[in-house]
Parts: sequence; structure tokens; C-alpha cells
Amino acid sequence: MCARKAIIPPGMESVYEKIGYAPALKVGNTVYVSGQIGRDLSMQLVEGREAQMVQAFDNLRLVLEAAGASLADVVDLTSFHTDMRDLPLFMQVRNRYFRSHPLPAWTAVGAHMLGGAPGYIVEIKAIAELQTSDE
Repeated sequence: MCARKAIIPPGMESVYEKIGYAPALKVGNTVYVSGQIGRDLSMQLVEGREAQMVQAFDNLRLVLEAAGASLADVVDLTSFHTDMRDLPLFMQVRNRYFRSHPLPAWTAVGAHMLGGAPGYIVEIKAIAELQTSDE
């Protein structure tokens, strides 16, 4: 069995300590990133639909970097939306972060509420595969 390591980037320690939420788990060469939402490191919801999407992707990037990965390593992306009409805007924002092709596999899911609180409009989770030295 591969070793499992919780990934907790600087600034996200309080979430792990308060509710036992690991932003990611690294198992072997795979990084499983928990859902990232549109709140900043001070735990405040950012205002605006596009701003929340940008913040969620910034949080995703922060967690990946703490695991020694990057957005280029993402092979599977899942996004949850309280309003599926946001998908065109979400794809525009996503394409700012994922510039290389092929893009990761992607699933979009409609949800009633995200992040355990009202006001959040998007949540993003991902799986990244780290390159090994012999590839």
C-alpha cells in the first residue's frame, strides 16, 4: 500500500484543524484535491460569480503546488455549480488556467448548495498525476 500524506498549504491550516478537512491527499504519484471554493485564505467568500471561480482555481493551484504538482498535472476535473447557466463563464475562466492540451477530463454537476454555506456558486475538485523520474 502506498503511503498517504495530507497536503495542507500554508494559510489552509485552520480548516484542517477546525473541521478535519485536508485540502488534498497524496497517494503515491497521485494527488486527490478536495473541493475548492471561492473563499480566500482568510475564509471570506469573495464577491461576484467570476471572482469566485477565479478564487476556486487559485485555491486549486495553491493546493497542487503544495503537493509538488501543477495544473498541467491534472487529469480529472470535477466542478459543482449552483447554477448550470454559469458553465460558459466557467469554461472561459477554466481556459485561463488550463492552457495546454489535451485538457483534463471534466465533469460538471449541478448542486443545490456548496461549501456548507449559502452564497458559494462553484466548487472544484481534481485528480493530478505526478510525473515520475523515469517517464
